[in-house]
Amino acid sequence: MHPLYQPVLDILEQAARDIVLPYYQNLKSDQIAEKTPGDLVTIADRLSEEFLSEALGSLLPDAKVVGEEAVAADPAVRDQIASEQVWIIDPIDGTGNFAAGNPPFGIIIALAEQNETVAGWLYDPLTQRICHAVKHGGAYINGARVSVAQASPPKPVAALATGFMTFDQRDALLSKAVPQYEIVDIPRCAAEQYPRLVLGTNHLSVFERTLPWDHAAGILMLNEAGGKCARWDGSDYFPADRTTGLLGASSPKLWDEAAGLLGDIFDA
Repeated sequence: MHPLYQPVLDILEQAARDIVLPYYQNLKSDQIAEKTPGDLVTIADRLSEEFLSEALGSLLPDAKVVGEEAVAADPAVRDQIASEQVWIIDPIDGTGNFAAGNPPFGIIIALAEQNETVAGWLYDPLTQRICHAVKHGGAYINGARVSVAQASPPKPVAALATGFMTFDQRDALLSKAVPQYEIVDIPRCAAEQYPRLVLGTNHLSVFERTLPWDHAAGILMLNEAGGKCARWDGSDYFPADRTTGLLGASSPKLWDEAAGLLGDIFDA
């Protein structure tokens, strides 16, 4: 595991215990706002990010810190992701679920160096599950190393995030995917979706919007566990890259099959 695995976990646990969970199912209407239509932020998001930014900054004083809410306030902050070393923070992933008083939601931390994700933490405050990955060092859940199952059922389970697609893309995707896959609802929480791919609860996921605080840590986890997540053309994901579209699968074989079936929809 990464040398900072436990210090970061300690910080995550404190953020969850002292900030996030006290507001869960306890938010007042004036503590929830829309950043853009349908994109919510709560007081817990903001307070969590403030705490995480300070605490993570103390671990690596020379590293930049880029949080989702800081970018919402000043989009230029996102330019720092290509820095030599940067913490990337999602203070509450799945804010829509959290604001509605429903699971799942999580806290995601990625550590990137020169635009490459080198470590990731995905923490579930309700179950205390910690998912962790380190580049070239494997994927872990609650401290135990995990690997994907290479076998999949005859009809793999697919969770398709279509919300940011065009109508034509969505319709084409569903028309091709429905006969081949068992379609299930997305959890609306990347901190839950990537563990589902690793654990085999889901076998395939498609994303259009690929913001680094949502995806950098989870992509590393899936790839280090032996699955595959990449751009539709097969190229790697880099946190500072602002293009769209990702395909994640619980095995490289499933990835190749899905890319062949669905890739032309997204101009792969």
